[in-house]
Amino acid sequence: MRRTLLLAAGTLALSGHAYALHPSPLVDAAWLEGQLDGDELVVLDVRSAIDDGGDRASFEAARIPGSRYSSYTDAGWREERDGVAGLMPAVGDLEALIGGLGIDNDDTVVVVPAGTGPTDFGSAARIYWTFKALGHDEVTILNGGFAGWEQQGHKVASGPVKAPDAASFEGSLRESLLATTEEVVTAREADEQLVDARPPAFYKGQTQSPAARVPGTIPGSVNLPHDGSFEERDGAYYLQPDSLKARIDDLGLDPEAPTVAFCNTGHWAASGWFQLSEIGGLENVTMYDGSMAAWTRDDERPVQLADRGIVSVGELAE
Repeated sequence: MRRTLLLAAGTLALSGHAYALHPSPLVDAAWLEGQLDGDELVVLDVRSAIDDGGDRASFEAARIPGSRYSSYTDAGWREERDGVAGLMPAVGDLEALIGGLGIDNDDTVVVVPAGTGPTDFGSAARIYWTFKALGHDEVTILNGGFAGWEQQGHKVASGPVKAPDAASFEGSLRESLLATTEEVVTAREADEQLVDARPPAFYKGQTQSPAARVPGTIPGSVNLPHDGSFEERDGAYYLQPDSLKARIDDLGLDPEAPTVAFCNTGHWAASGWFQLSEIGGLENVTMYDGSMAAWTRDDERPVQLADRGIVSVGELAE
């Protein structure tokens, strides 16, 4: 009788895909195609104008069957506060956003970028990080995004989409994934690992984002450009784990040491965090969502430029 009950329980657990999938952080189109009928799988398309990725009209014209749409740039995944763009909204606001998409705490979420460029991938990485920061581990990213899905010949749906029924989603903030400016100051003073995810010209201070008051990087940081390990195939961009791991190894980072990823406004930094933590295997990575936009608001804080060394924000802002 005991064996019969155990077998019955196992059958119930497997029937209808009503169980946690525990996917790897990065999945391919073939894996996703095999999971589309799952009762607790949500395919979340987050295309936006970044890298010419599209919008809701693009989503309605062609999408992964059963997927839902939420614009990365317009739906409220990030917000501006006190003149700093790209910050994580309050937990309650994110709970309402996610629940409004019909996502609850039992769902496995597959985040689908447009697949049209490395900066577009950052959209998926930032939303992935947001779910993780809210305590939701059942989340993954489709490598190659929708462009890869379509170009590999998988089935595509089209037409207007009815809004999903709202669900209850409850988040619990993991403060260990979110670095404040004060914590970055402390990390720098303690010689902890700081990783600038921007392209080299930003890191060296040869150019700057309009979101930052001055060029330069946080002194003591190393550079892992967010776009350095992508391969373009037939118009779709794929993150290459082996190439990425080699680049991380070249930086000589301690995989167990505290590490902070940053950029200009916490977008490329999300890619940096994802690459370091979820693919590279570093065990203690946090993301500074304020990044250089927040760091450069104080005249007394230092920045480092390749041609001038370390100077204060105030010196450069004069």
